[in-house]
Order: sequence, then structure tokens, then C-alpha cells
Amino acid sequence: MAAIPPICDFNWKAIDARLPGTDGQDHSILECSGPNGLVVAFICNHCPYVKAVVGRMVRDANDLTPLGVGFVAISSNDVDAYPEDSYPNMKNFAARNGFTFPYLFDADQSVARAYDAVCTPDFFGFNNRMELQYRGRLDASRNEIGAPDLRRDLFEAMKLVAKTGKGPQDQIASIGCSIKWKELS
Repeated sequence: MAAIPPICDFNWKAIDARLPGTDGQDHSILECSGPNGLVVAFICNHCPYVKAVVGRMVRDANDLTPLGVGFVAISSNDVDAYPEDSYPNMKNFAARNGFTFPYLFDADQSVARAYDAVCTPDFFGFNNRMELQYRGRLDASRNEIGAPDLRRDLFEAMKLVAKTGKGPQDQIASIGCSIKWKELS
């Protein structure tokens, strides 16, 4: 069943945490930012919605770098229930898909809860003051690879954020698999 996150809560401040990355290093989320902003993407390895956009996500992350926008991806799924999303499998997923940005493991799900992440993928775009300016989709893809000429919603929004510090008023929410939460005891 697909989940849809809420619309952008403009100016909500990014939350930092230090998490292990697939490169074997711990990374601060906010240290992944560029001089003009940061995209925080909640993804996982098994979700068909993520698999449908992962190539374009990597392309957009690479294309945002020269604009001064950093990128970080975080996996927060319950790996006991979804072993395909385990840390070792995250390493394989990042390597197979050519990630050029940190892919971090949120084992206790505290970061996903702090961000109120809803689905995979769920994209948060921040300006250089780490104020939320975009919470929307990568493009119009769903759970199948979309046409190559789809409008690059995330890229265009973050290009605007890099230039003006403000995101577009009209945003279309992402859609994806719900985050797989651990059962609370």
C-alpha cells in the first residue's frame, strides 16, 4: 500500500544526527550539506518506488553538487522484518547504484521519527539555513521507471532553493512504500 507524506512545512529546521554510512564511516547529517542547501532522502533497498527512481536520484544528487547542494540518503526500515534492507545489503545497494553521497543506517529509527518521514522515498530539501523548503517527489515516477523526459521536480526545486533560499509554493508529494516501523514494546 502506497503512503503519501504531508506537504512541505516551510522553514522547519533540519535535525542532525550521526549515523553509520555504507562507506564504513559515521556521518553527521548536517555535515553533508553544501553551501546552498541539503537534500535528506529516506529510502531503502527493497521498495519498488525507490528502485524505480534510484538511477535518476543519483543523477540529480550529482547534478546538485555544482549548485552547492549536498545530498544524503537514510534507510530506517525494520531490518528484522525486512532483511533486504540490512546494513550489509545497503552497502551492496549503494555500490550497485553508484551512490556518490553518504547512505546512512538509522537502526533505531529515531531520525525517521524526528523528521516524521512517512515513505520511501521521502525527500526533504533544505536551504543554506537548514530550513525546509521542499518536501516532494523526485519526479512523476511511481513504482515503475518513468519516461526519461519527466520533469525533475526535486532538482528544479533545489535549483531554486540554491539560487533564492526559497522553495516553490506548489509541490507534489512523494509517494512510496510506508516506512517499516519496528513494533514498539
